[in-house]
Amino acid sequence: MTKVWFITGSARGLGRSITKAALAAGHQVAATARNPEHLKELTKDYPEQILVLPLDVTSPDQIKQAVAQTIDRFGRIDVLVNNAGFGITGAAEAFTDQQVRSQLETNLYAPIELTRAVLPHMRKQRSGRIMQISSIGGRIGTPGVSIYQAAKFGLSGFAEALSREVAPLGIRVTSVEPGGFRTDWSGASMSYAPVVEGYEQTVGFVMQFLKGDGFVPMGDPDKAAKVLVDLAEHPEPPVHLVLGSEAAAMLQQTDKLRKAEFEQWLPISTSTDADDATDFLETEAGKAYAKIKGVE
Repeated sequence: MTKVWFITGSARGLGRSITKAALAAGHQVAATARNPEHLKELTKDYPEQILVLPLDVTSPDQIKQAVAQTIDRFGRIDVLVNNAGFGITGAAEAFTDQQVRSQLETNLYAPIELTRAVLPHMRKQRSGRIMQISSIGGRIGTPGVSIYQAAKFGLSGFAEALSREVAPLGIRVTSVEPGGFRTDWSGASMSYAPVVEGYEQTVGFVMQFLKGDGFVPMGDPDKAAKVLVDLAEHPEPPVHLVLGSEAAAMLQQTDKLRKAEFEQWLPISTSTDADDATDFLETEAGKAYAKIKGVE
């Protein structure tokens, strides 16, 4: 079935691969980018299927305009892919205020704003798919990318909560969490904070690793794009989708460590209950609350 896709960051990297894959599959695509000139080739190849729109995702006015233009052209939006973003590396204390704000505005606030702009249309349709392109860095903390990962942890959490909020409306939400992929994320899309002494073994190591020739990501963005186009057709998509063997292995190891730490400190966790406390989750109200939260 032909769907209408709205994709941010379509000009390069994973966003371009997703745009090409959706078009090749016969879908209609609103392809957005800061510089639409970079999408000329796709416009020539798919003149009837593609709507190229300029979009700075940090501009609420441009977001509203792009969504309205898509609805005017195609009549609906079936799949929203919040892909636009960029990385930044450095010690948490070293980032400038502007660097912190730009990370949160682009990687967290923008996808939230776009989601909020598209949701009324999906709600009226009683259908839709939202793919938040987060990162394995939205599940695992890594030195040197604390601000980037603050945004991605927030995006993954937003996706999980939203998925339970909109499920009765026929809308499905997935937090897509890739590991390293062969895009320009660590190249032209990467920026750095000023170097601060004392972090040589942690942040310094990560900086040198990303800048060096030894970092060759395992992930193929075209393969990831095909997975996501197929995912839009799946009746029960996952809330979290990890992409890449490296990311999967890292998450498995991290989950083991987290579980061990949780169990070690569980007696302290439960010691803070009031003396007359009852188990809320065993009450009827508690069971209903647990069902909504998806922890039954």
